[in-house]
Amino acid sequence: MVEVLNLSATAPTLNKLRQSEAIPQVNSVVAGKSASPAGPRRGGPWKLLAGLGLGALGLVASVGLIDRLWPQQDQGLSSEEQNGEAAPLASPPSRPITVLLIGSDADRLAAASNGAAPAGAANSDTLMLLRVDPSGPLQVLAIPTELAVKLPGQTNVQPLGSLYKQGGAALSAGAVAELVGLDSGQPERYVVLPRSALRELVDGLGGLEANLDQPLSYKDKSQAFSIDLQGGLQRLKGAQVEQLVRYRNKDQGEAGRRERQEKVVGLLVSELTRPDQWAQLPERWQRLTSQLDTNLTQEEALSLVTAGLRQNKPVRYSRVPLEAPSKPDQTLRQISAKAPTPLWPLKPSAAD
Repeated sequence: MVEVLNLSATAPTLNKLRQSEAIPQVNSVVAGKSASPAGPRRGGPWKLLAGLGLGALGLVASVGLIDRLWPQQDQGLSSEEQNGEAAPLASPPSRPITVLLIGSDADRLAAASNGAAPAGAANSDTLMLLRVDPSGPLQVLAIPTELAVKLPGQTNVQPLGSLYKQGGAALSAGAVAELVGLDSGQPERYVVLPRSALRELVDGLGGLEANLDQPLSYKDKSQAFSIDLQGGLQRLKGAQVEQLVRYRNKDQGEAGRRERQEKVVGLLVSELTRPDQWAQLPERWQRLTSQLDTNLTQEEALSLVTAGLRQNKPVRYSRVPLEAPSKPDQTLRQISAKAPTPLWPLKPSAAD
């Protein structure tokens, strides 16, 4: 039986996260200048969340840990000698790093309302775990925001995506760690990406080249929001990519939307790892930080990108499997009883 957490235990966690000191920067190179996972826990008909208040959910690490993850650059070698081809953005981490990506349904972090349906405080409408491995492929786990969860002291279940408006990144990260069965201290980092930050990121990269298999059209007068995308090969601007990741139709529902979001992640990775983009990435990160909520420093973010630059292996995607809905209009879902243990990360293959 899964132990139910008293929500009051999360208060010290949230306070520690808000008041944590900045992580000391390590000696790195920026654009050539100095600068045994556990299985998923299942219990009862709906998932019960426990252990969300342990160690600030691993989101604030000690100085010693950061030094081990991001070792100092060997200044005895030139940047070209260390990378073999081009100057690295920063030293890569010394082991895999897990990052939780939270896509907010609000346009901006400080927005009073999410400007979405249903209207209200911001929810997370996208949850993805990223595992950046300096010696293996990037792994991405898509986590359904419609997963049903029950918090202690509450009688009703609620969607996982609604936890963000109750406890922010800390509660969301703790819930994801519990659901997936992450090791203690994971995820190490998080990034909250509102819609404006997504547009800024895409436009800063010069757009994303996408091949849509069909036109996408939708209008919602209550939100003053419309989607109008043509099919075929095209280069999408930030506002168009926002439309692509938000589009949901009746036939595919959230599953179809997650598939499109995964495609966008793949396109972003492809653009970020293009050699002609490298020199601009530090400046673009600085522009983004005012629109993001994250505990990644610039050097750490560039370190993770450097790990990606050194990879020639495709991104490995996986999803949390769900039970089939018991009725057509069911909105809350459960993890499949046949889900593998552990859920994530994927075991290395011969190709890795």
